[in-house]
Amino acid sequence: MTAISGSGHFPLSTNPFDDDKLHEECGIFGVWGSAQASAMVALGLHALQHRGQEAAGIVSHDRQEFHVHRAMGHVAGNFDREDVIAMLAGDAAIGHNRYSTTGETALRNVQPLFAELRSGGFAVAHNGNLSNAMTLRSELIRRGSIFQSTSDTEVIIHLLATSGQPTLLDRFIDALKQVEGAYSLICLTSDGLIACRDPLGIRPLVLGRLGSSVILASETVALDIVGASFEREVAPGELLIVNEGGVRSIMPFEPVRARPCIFEQVYFSRPDSWSEGMSVYQVRKNIGAELARESPVYADMVVPVPDSGTPAAIGYAQESGTPFELGIIRSHYVGRTFIQPGDGVRHLGVKLKHNANRALIAGKRLVLIDDSVVRGTTSVKIVQMLREAGAAEVHLRIASPPTRHSCFYGVDTPERSKLLAASKDVEAMRAYIGCDSLAFISIDGLYRAMGDGSRPDNASRCDACFTGDYPTRLTDFDARNLVVELPLKAMA
Repeated sequence: MTAISGSGHFPLSTNPFDDDKLHEECGIFGVWGSAQASAMVALGLHALQHRGQEAAGIVSHDRQEFHVHRAMGHVAGNFDREDVIAMLAGDAAIGHNRYSTTGETALRNVQPLFAELRSGGFAVAHNGNLSNAMTLRSELIRRGSIFQSTSDTEVIIHLLATSGQPTLLDRFIDALKQVEGAYSLICLTSDGLIACRDPLGIRPLVLGRLGSSVILASETVALDIVGASFEREVAPGELLIVNEGGVRSIMPFEPVRARPCIFEQVYFSRPDSWSEGMSVYQVRKNIGAELARESPVYADMVVPVPDSGTPAAIGYAQESGTPFELGIIRSHYVGRTFIQPGDGVRHLGVKLKHNANRALIAGKRLVLIDDSVVRGTTSVKIVQMLREAGAAEVHLRIASPPTRHSCFYGVDTPERSKLLAASKDVEAMRAYIGCDSLAFISIDGLYRAMGDGSRPDNASRCDACFTGDYPTRLTDFDARNLVVELPLKAMA
């Protein structure tokens, strides 16, 4: 049996002030072997809230039945209630934070998705995006499948359900061999957890332990919040089976050169996480230092766009010898459900989240550090705000290369035509933003900050949003939903 509950509360309005940032699709977390499994998952999702803020869900299993609760909005307010956690009984549970890149924002798309299969209940939490989901979905529908969501993740369930392989594990592997793109998955069955990372390792997944309990999470920071020890990263292409027999690892896919997402280091991961054996915070400081060496400018102070620009700004300040100052103060009380004012004051919205420290910056020459420029609209507002507060000069430095290409691997990027760097060179972008000078870290500088030296021709990371060098086929990619059969490098 399955007990299912959900909250259909929708925010009155989605806060638009983050629209000029790239958004990760989700965070995932799983626990096996703890009497407090669902409470631990809720804590883990709290730590991963930055990866998805539209909705959250938890599925648990108590050795007899599955329990499901999904809700729109943040983890807090939905999963910090004793009655909800009590309902999610069992010693195994998985959870998911959602920021949609595929499928509408609706309760039916909130993960983990759950289905009753011939082998029993099956729940899946997915971080990533399948680049051939539309093609697979059309074929599955033609063969009689009935979809309950518009999420690409449901394709995996239907492929598993229709596979002719003899065991659940065989059917799961068979399903994954048919999909393209990026995925880190944590699945819950009546027998245990199954976790898998795509062969390229585009999206992250880590393994930890707390006593006899096994923990799986998108980032190490989620292990920290529950007091678990970090054991290792799940390897690209690795599949883990977690049950009473322990943790078993298999490598069911043909080996390929890994291409983990470079933007995890730049922006997505929390700075207190570790990724690829590196402190994310230190990597971002290194990026700032590289940026200072590549694009120095004489100024009175280095100012971050909080909070994501702060580590790079510290690195820039230390390398350049220019004082680091908090010239912009961020309000932490503006959520994604802020009720919008009337159109007459809508243009003031950026000040709800950022406000210039007027007494500090008046008459000063500033080096403004941000992590990225997407559409450029927020950069325009922040530069204007600093000038209105009396800044004498504003020199904008960006801790990533120009974002010229859309992502198809689980990041919510605008259409390429809406990316500022896709249609303008640096000088045109500078004029649009209104700053005195503009510079981005080079792609080689970004790789050097991670200890790799200059970017090799055979890149060791997925940097397609900067270079157009997509590591997989993108079967569904076409503005008219046509199937594209050319290798993406030829189209980029």
